[in-house]
Amino acid sequence: MRQVSVIEELWSEFRLPIRNALHFRSGESYDVAIDPGSPGGLRVLDSFDLGDYVASHPDWISEVDGMASVEMDDGGLLWAGDGAYGSEGFVARLRSDRTVVWAIFCTDSNPFTEIQTSGPHATFLSTSGVRITLHVDDPRG
Repeated sequence: MRQVSVIEELWSEFRLPIRNALHFRSGESYDVAIDPGSPGGLRVLDSFDLGDYVASHPDWISEVDGMASVEMDDGGLLWAGDGAYGSEGFVARLRSDRTVVWAIFCTDSNPFTEIQTSGPHATFLSTSGVRITLHVDDPRG
């Protein structure tokens, strides 16, 4: 039986770590940076161990709430919204059972309130004008 990853545990309560990061269901996590000058507006940086991060920062967790969604052909969902503080935002791809495929949390994007899709890509827009465009299957590239 497959072990549940830290991100799956957090997502089951609609919570994400307060860190500019991309998390995959598999347990992989990467730091990210909003960068309007880079392709897609987001740079994926080095990987890190989410379990270690949560253990050393147990209070650095934010509840998230959806403000926009787009149904996918496979029954899954693109979902975007805000965190517990006004400056936070998140975007995520969910499976048909609403479990997480991947999720990105941004501490200073403001809430993401609009999703536009085009083929295998989605563009997420925040209330502060942050625009990131990602491949819906793998936001790393």
